Amino acid sequence: MFVFKIQNPTPPANDEDVSDKLDDQNLVQRCRDGDKHAFRILVARYQKKLFSIAFGMLHHPEDALDVVQEAFLKVHRYLPKFQGNSSFYTWIYRIVVNLCIDFLRKESRHQAMDYDDGIQHNSETQQALEGMLLCSQAVDPIKALKNKELGQHIIKAIETLSPNHRAVISLREIEGMSYEEIAQTLECSKGTVMSRLHHARAKLRQQLQQYVDVEKTGDKSEEKGGVAESSSPA
Repeated sequence: MFVFKIQNPTPPANDEDVSDKLDDQNLVQRCRDGDKHAFRILVARYQKKLFSIAFGMLHHPEDALDVVQEAFLKVHRYLPKFQGNSSFYTWIYRIVVNLCIDFLRKESRHQAMDYDDGIQHNSETQQALEGMLLCSQAVDPIKALKNKELGQHIIKAIETLSPNHRAVISLREIEGMSYEEIAQTLECSKGTVMSRLHHARAKLRQQLQQYVDVEKTGDKSEEKGGVAESSSPA
């Protein structure tokens, strides 16, 4: 039975040397030839990226780990049937996104999660989403990223999105994929990707508008206070 562990994403030094020399296509071919070492390299190469996507959609580290585990099991099972019509990474991203969508659709209800218990497990995902939302609202991202309350608002806002909208937000804002790559991953048109992103971002901004307005008001108050203080007599 095939087993892999995501808890230790850093491969041994010799794995890194081989990984640098072999692209995905070569590693996939080696896997088809029965090279288990090649598959371990693919796991090490993609497990953190897949976890970021899964966490961005599910917002719970244990659920994200379960999804990534299942995704690699599917990859291992179906790799001999992989035709190579799309790149390996869009294929594996598609698997994890579909698993996340299935997971969300099976959930009858979403329980509120504790902020510290979940989001601190993947601060890079948190910062990517906050940066996207706040920079678009002309709010200082450095200051905003330090605000834990903002993270709570963002998580709640994302949880109002449909599974498909969560998917495009994760792939675009967390993984930085192009519209074409997202379209290949989700097996839809580029226009559909752009439409979903537009509606997802609009809904997120609407959900966060009140909080962003408070941030802006606070900034203006600080600026006025600073001017008044500097103009007062010594």
